[in-house]
Amino acid sequence: MASLGVEDAKRLAAYTAIDTHFPTNAKVVGVGSGSTVVYCVERIVQKKAKGEIPADTIYIPTGFQSKELIIQGGLNLGAIDGYPVLDVAFDGADEVDPDLNCIKGGGACLFQEKLVAQCAKKFIVVADFRKDSTNLGLKWIQGVPIEVVPLAHAKVRQDLLEMGAITATLRLGGKAKAGAVITDNCNVIIDAHFGPIADPAKLAEQIKMLVGVVEVGLFINMADAAYFGNENGSVTAKFNNGEIKMIE
Repeated sequence: MASLGVEDAKRLAAYTAIDTHFPTNAKVVGVGSGSTVVYCVERIVQKKAKGEIPADTIYIPTGFQSKELIIQGGLNLGAIDGYPVLDVAFDGADEVDPDLNCIKGGGACLFQEKLVAQCAKKFIVVADFRKDSTNLGLKWIQGVPIEVVPLAHAKVRQDLLEMGAITATLRLGGKAKAGAVITDNCNVIIDAHFGPIADPAKLAEQIKMLVGVVEVGLFINMADAAYFGNENGSVTAKFNNGEIKMIE
């Protein structure tokens, strides 16, 4: 059998996660950001059209992209400040370790992603096989995304380097924008690479204590399960109790 490409692997993981964890009586559901979440919304729209999930469910975005996905899918849009308790939230990740700790924020949406995940009774991570890692900072070498108040970016970069970061780089917009990337919350992003992270919880706490830091793209002990689409057409499901299932 031919191996799946990355996009097919993402779709497989997303469909499996939605089919498994979307409550039949869901009232409020969080929708994350990133390329894999596109397939989560695709599956939700399909199931809604078949009458398999409620038509009146409210969907909470984690940024501009997911807001547009919700609207374009004909789903009911809500906001986290109006619905602070969610039945479940689905989101992608840049890297996931065996304890389901994640690096997130490659799309610069980490603050709202963490807020929505924190408000959810269940948080489900969806990704392809490349994001399944033995250690955070091993595969995702772009650095831990950190959302920072613009005025503080120089001081925070200096502090991160003094903490042991190999690099601490202000994320720029590239060809799409002259200057720094600006988040949905009007802040900037610093990507700090520490190499393989021995203690993600400790590092997250240390970074969060820096003056000017809004949020850190280390999601510690938050995920209930993670679904990884594999090249062979299977899905690896990992749970926060240590259980691992291979779904063919």
